[in-house]
Amino acid sequence: MELNLVDRWLCGAETALRTLSGGLRAERPMPSPDPGAPTAPDGPAASAGDSTLDASQRRLSGALMRVNHVGEVCAQALYQAQALATRDPDLRASMAQAAREEVDHLAWTQTRLAELGDRPSLLNPLWYAGAFAIGLAAGRVSDRVSLGFVVETERQVEQHLAGHLDRLPATDARSRAIVRQMKDDEGAHAQAAERAGGTPLPAPIRGAMRLAAKVMTSTAHYV
Repeated sequence: MELNLVDRWLCGAETALRTLSGGLRAERPMPSPDPGAPTAPDGPAASAGDSTLDASQRRLSGALMRVNHVGEVCAQALYQAQALATRDPDLRASMAQAAREEVDHLAWTQTRLAELGDRPSLLNPLWYAGAFAIGLAAGRVSDRVSLGFVVETERQVEQHLAGHLDRLPATDARSRAIVRQMKDDEGAHAQAAERAGGTPLPAPIRGAMRLAAKVMTSTAHYV
């Protein structure tokens, strides 16, 4: 049954609260460093290989996973806003499905932060509000622009995650497995948005998105 606008906004508000409170749970298990090995149980005791990380490596892994967690907070906001903005029921369902898939990333990064003894960004409410406003604005322009925004966002996130794979300590196999799976998923989301008719964004818009992402990731690395 199709929800009316008020119900969709109420559901969006509930998702925002659960995103910011850590109340969302993954459907897929945490990626394992060894594709053939069973996934370790969640929690600090499951930090396979963490004993090989020295204090500086643990801080670096924690900072990078905090940045990735912020990215997933923003992804929830973007997809929820774009689902609210569109009048196309099929596109709304597609956006909602993408948001559900991104929940896995959100939960994985949150779990990994706890395992590393680190915390999410203190500015997550700000990041969520900003991403929601941007997603709503893109969705109000047109569905093709909204999808084009998804394509560009996911491509930039994919590049960003590739950079993290270069920076994460080689011995932090657990974080690397999470980031590698996230990178694959983001690429698939970009391809799906392209197939759905996403239009390429103008170069100045793409540049502004990169600049905004740089400010966010640089800040979230520490705060």
